[in-house]
Amino acid sequence: MRTYEITDEDNEMIKMAYDTLAKASVEGNFFHTVGSCLKTSSGNYYTGVNCDCIHGSCAEFIAVGKAVSSGEHDFDTIVSVHPDGPAGLFSPCGNCRQMLMEYSPSVKVILADDDGNIIKTDIGELLPLAWKRLPTGDLMH
Repeated sequence: MRTYEITDEDNEMIKMAYDTLAKASVEGNFFHTVGSCLKTSSGNYYTGVNCDCIHGSCAEFIAVGKAVSSGEHDFDTIVSVHPDGPAGLFSPCGNCRQMLMEYSPSVKVILADDDGNIIKTDIGELLPLAWKRLPTGDLMH
């Protein structure tokens, strides 16, 4: 798996995700359990928490939705956090991996490896042979 060095900026993103999670946490309420921070290629940051209700949305979806609704469409790095995750991080679920691949196939993801080490890798490493759109917008896989 191709990995990249974890930078001070990556560590700051982890902190921003935890700060967002702390703001959303309510004692005894498990509706907001994961925090996420997305950095766009323009250098802006968007955070989110998962929303569990009738359909629910992952924290990554919320952060991406905030970025897209602000006119941002090219993503640099994303991280999701929770104290119970390996190294305090959560790997994106399969649905989020596909969404990230479709929105920004060059995005990097910060997560923990099997040994609990914090790593950064390409979304394509987490979703090999992903379903993709052709440059024309037609579908392929």
